[in-house]
Amino acid sequence: MRLTSLLRPAAAELVFFVHLWISPARGAAFDPVQLPNINLEQLGRVALTGDFDSISLYTYQQQTQNPFSANGSQALITQLPNGDYTAAATADAYIKTMCPFIRDNGELAGIVVGGNFTSLGGIETQGVAMYDPNTNNITPLPGLLGKVSAVYCDQDTDTVYVGGDFKGANSTNAVAWVGMTGWQNLPFAGFNGPVDTITKAPNGNIIFGGTFTGLGNTTAPVKEDQQIVNLASANITSGSTTEEDGFNEPNSIVCPTPGQDEAGSTWLLEDRTPGFWRADLNFGFQPTKLRLWNTHQNGRGTKTFRFTALPLNGIMNMTYNDPATGKKTPCDADGARCPLSDNTSLPYQDFEFYNIVGMSAFQIDISDWYGDGAGLNGIELFQDDIYAYAVPDLNEPNCANIKLGSNSTPTGPWLTAPSGQSQSQYLTIDLASEDVQSAGTSVVFRPNIRQRGNYSVTVYTPGCLQDNSCDRRGIANVTGIFTEGGSPIPPQQISQTNNFDKYDQIYDGPVDVNIDSFRATVTLAPYTQQDEEILLVAQRVRFAPTNYNGGLNGLFEFDPASGSTLTDFSKSAFDQAGTNLQPEAAVTSLAVVGGISYVGGNFSDIAGIIQNIFSITDGNATSLPNGGLNAQVATFQVFGDLLYIGGNFTNTATGNVAGLNNFAAYDTISRSWLALGSGVRGQVNTIVPLELNITENQPETCITVNGHFDRLEAFESAPAVPVQGFGVWVPSRQNWLQNLDLTTRRITGKLSTATNITGSKPLLAGTISSQGVPGAQGAVELTSDPLQLNSLGVKIQPEPVASPKRKRAINGQDVSGAVTGIFHDRGELNVTVIGGHFTATATNGSTINNLAFINGTGAVSGLGSGLDDDSVFLALAIQNDILYAGGTVSGQLDNANVNGLVLYDLAGSNFAYPQPPALGGDNVAVYAITTRPRSTQVYVAGNFDTAGSLGCPSVCMFDNGQWSQPGSGLEGSVAALVWQGNDKLLAGGNMTINGNSTRLANYDARNQQWTALDGPESAVPGPVTSLTRANKDMSNFWIAGKSSNGSAYLMKYADSRFQSIGDGGRLGDQTTIQGLAMLGLDDAHDKSDLVGEMMVLLITGSLDVPNFGNASAALYDGKNFIPFILSTSGNGPGSLSQLFSEKEVNFDSSGGRMKLGFVVLIGLAIALGVTFLLVVAGILLERYRRRAEGYQPAPTQYFDKTANLGRIPPEDLFGRLGQRGGAPML
Repeated sequence: MRLTSLLRPAAAELVFFVHLWISPARGAAFDPVQLPNINLEQLGRVALTGDFDSISLYTYQQQTQNPFSANGSQALITQLPNGDYTAAATADAYIKTMCPFIRDNGELAGIVVGGNFTSLGGIETQGVAMYDPNTNNITPLPGLLGKVSAVYCDQDTDTVYVGGDFKGANSTNAVAWVGMTGWQNLPFAGFNGPVDTITKAPNGNIIFGGTFTGLGNTTAPVKEDQQIVNLASANITSGSTTEEDGFNEPNSIVCPTPGQDEAGSTWLLEDRTPGFWRADLNFGFQPTKLRLWNTHQNGRGTKTFRFTALPLNGIMNMTYNDPATGKKTPCDADGARCPLSDNTSLPYQDFEFYNIVGMSAFQIDISDWYGDGAGLNGIELFQDDIYAYAVPDLNEPNCANIKLGSNSTPTGPWLTAPSGQSQSQYLTIDLASEDVQSAGTSVVFRPNIRQRGNYSVTVYTPGCLQDNSCDRRGIANVTGIFTEGGSPIPPQQISQTNNFDKYDQIYDGPVDVNIDSFRATVTLAPYTQQDEEILLVAQRVRFAPTNYNGGLNGLFEFDPASGSTLTDFSKSAFDQAGTNLQPEAAVTSLAVVGGISYVGGNFSDIAGIIQNIFSITDGNATSLPNGGLNAQVATFQVFGDLLYIGGNFTNTATGNVAGLNNFAAYDTISRSWLALGSGVRGQVNTIVPLELNITENQPETCITVNGHFDRLEAFESAPAVPVQGFGVWVPSRQNWLQNLDLTTRRITGKLSTATNITGSKPLLAGTISSQGVPGAQGAVELTSDPLQLNSLGVKIQPEPVASPKRKRAINGQDVSGAVTGIFHDRGELNVTVIGGHFTATATNGSTINNLAFINGTGAVSGLGSGLDDDSVFLALAIQNDILYAGGTVSGQLDNANVNGLVLYDLAGSNFAYPQPPALGGDNVAVYAITTRPRSTQVYVAGNFDTAGSLGCPSVCMFDNGQWSQPGSGLEGSVAALVWQGNDKLLAGGNMTINGNSTRLANYDARNQQWTALDGPESAVPGPVTSLTRANKDMSNFWIAGKSSNGSAYLMKYADSRFQSIGDGGRLGDQTTIQGLAMLGLDDAHDKSDLVGEMMVLLITGSLDVPNFGNASAALYDGKNFIPFILSTSGNGPGSLSQLFSEKEVNFDSSGGRMKLGFVVLIGLAIALGVTFLLVVAGILLERYRRRAEGYQPAPTQYFDKTANLGRIPPEDLFGRLGQRGGAPML
């Protein structure tokens, strides 16, 4: 079944494991990557180890290894042909809703996308945009300011209905996009509260649901001009000011003191000279009233003036009450000049703005005066909306003598940032700073509420582009309390990754007036479940009064065919159903199934028979069985005849159905409730369908559940399953996917919504990280022809680092996951060994710690008891059937201590006896083990000082059951060993030889002598952590490590010197290289001095590839780095440790497979050549045989036949033919 058209928003944790159905689809073209044609045949089996839970080859340019975003930003997501997901267009905040806009002519105009973003796909667009799935193009739909929560695409009327919390055109919270002509006001001009859901009723009418009570923009407050604009913090300037002391300060008229028209409180212009007074503020505002006090100093005063809004440079029209007539009078239309009275009995005059315009500065130009010149004694500016600013100086001025004025209290080392392109200055705090404690960081906003009533409370967030902080921004946690004795609102998470300014409504409802014992407050703090190294911002909070007397209550039915608004709400079943609910109903979900409309939210009816959900059919609102549900419904999802429901409920209203914990289904045919397992522990926010391969090649729709829950509840024989806000319900199995034993693909992230596209795969929205090998965790097999990754059949679960000794001393890397591996195929013994720091599950169900064995049949097993569970294996080697396993290994076997190295008998599947004497020293670790060619000697290298009682630092040799020190003078830490022939050993690390520091050292096994490689100290910038051969005899080799400044380096040693790869091609500074390997190719690449044409260098680790980003493996052809393998681990990039293979690369025969046509031609030529040789040989052999038997060449002279007929009688001639022993005698 396809996804239904009613797809609700989602924003919940997503961590699930699924087969993904990869079906052919129409849509935007994906760009395949042409990887080098690697030939792995000569290596036998090849595998890779690392710290990852999902992995894939880099086969499309749209793939990335980046983790899913946890800072609130999301994206439109589509599926690549290889099954991975990729972002088609990235938003700077949440995406709430989508629908496909199919025109009345049947053509797809695009996907309408709504949310609280300010940009999508890098294009500035406020809250709504059109996405073209065929081209990935984004078309802004400008004109709305705010967030969009619901869209409904109606093909019949060629209209997209849009709802949310916004202003646009001349409407609020609801508007229509008609055809491709643009926005059109609906006949009712929107609603006085937010819209959360929109659907189409069976009769063809459009149904709006939300938290509104009336139509249109009815938000005018009962009391106007409630807040004083803070001019005390403005930059005040003036022109033509008098030079007279005490009257030449333009700041002196801010916060006037009544009755003090004197020096220090009055500002004057020069005699008989026009001038101006200007205020530049650190925030934007929308003034509604100007109050001026005129001066009467020595008969002076201002007679006429005008008000100019800046930076718009617009002259504002105003009205005033004429003192002579008492009537409201417009200022002079010619130049908008307003008169100011010189009547000494008038303390001040008020001027009201005709239009409400936003500005951040203004100027008063004085053109005429009384007496000898103009001046002012005071000024105040007012606005309707009530703001509390994070920057304390921007709130209502203290000098205004307001008892409970707006204010804020920042806690923590917040810094003030300039307004830039934003509306005001704001505060920032870097949570990564050492002096910042996230738990104590907050800003508390306190508004000046002078009138009890209903308010829309909005939090403003400045854009991140202006301060270049988008990569650092995260999520704010916002709470509030608005009524005396009331409960705080539930915490809300607000993404701060918006490129441009945005606002988010956090509350809509009653707010109590300020009194000494209570003030409404809003608290902004860091969200705790995110990266602690984010940058948090705080700007301002708005309290906008709303009108709650509109005759509606959360539901409204609109008839598009009428073209007008039905004002008698009793004629609509939906409108009437809303008015029958208790006041302040919140409708969050609407759905239609089988001709019946379903309404869900947070409400109850006046009669007490409906709780949080009901149906409407045949014009009547009807309670669902058992009175509905006992708490809020957050979301619906239709699937066949079932209505899936999520929210914060635990049972029906009468409590008669068990197992309805926050997630349930309603059977619309039998009209009965269905428990889905036993639900989940915690709130469900959204339900999003997704097609998955539960049975191989059999896609089916599953139900994904998102929210703030931590457990799938136990039911029947299924145990409780810990989760992080995500579950997948499989309808065909009536079970959670997490309970099913399936080999699955791993996906991590968040989904917000999804929509169908005709003839294509569904389009998702959210943030997802996925890679493409089902069941591959920690170790994976690599094959060529075709090139692909396959699971090794063991699921590695990485273990956290337990103690400081578990660090790799060479590069400081904490070890987690699979680190190393080895193949062993000898006689009937076929085993693959994986080592590292992990747990896994054996075939018999037991737990494996850190070393796993996979036999030829795929059975998985581990070590016996004796080693500590926190042992870490970093190096493996095999001599005969004995496995040498080294690392930070500890424990006790047969009453003997083990430290650094353990031997295991692969044939007997048990620990070898006796074990070598333990290694000793501080922080013992074995990093490399190698067997000497054509010898039984095993060389062990790492960080240690002794082997048993033998002093044997850094490198020690084990043979015939005992340790021996190879040479002398070597100390330090050795990370890598490679043989250069039978007698020469190359060691890399951080060493000294006879006290002299070196990164590379040669050991001559015949002479038992260590020598530093010529000139490495000046050429190698840091300790060597990886090395590999670059040619057959190892005279040329590659090295990698970390330089002294922490950046990664990669170098080649050839012709007795080191060759740099060049500054332009270096890997990024965040790179850590863990392994190097040379691989052969089938096709030559461009010539390079560093890498042969038929070879390529594989680099594994955690890489920052130039012009790409994060990768776990890359190929280097001597000129370019090519991303090769991508992986993830949890919500972060994964890493690869190393490649291991059955055989070593053969530099003499690397690559070179011919094309099939050449093979056929050469085979034919060889066949013809062999045939020719056989024919020639046959002729020669026949000639030889005849000569041996006495044959002579026949005479070539012509004889007279008749002359010789009488010489030999015929009987003599033929009588000798049967005789043997010689040639016929003539």
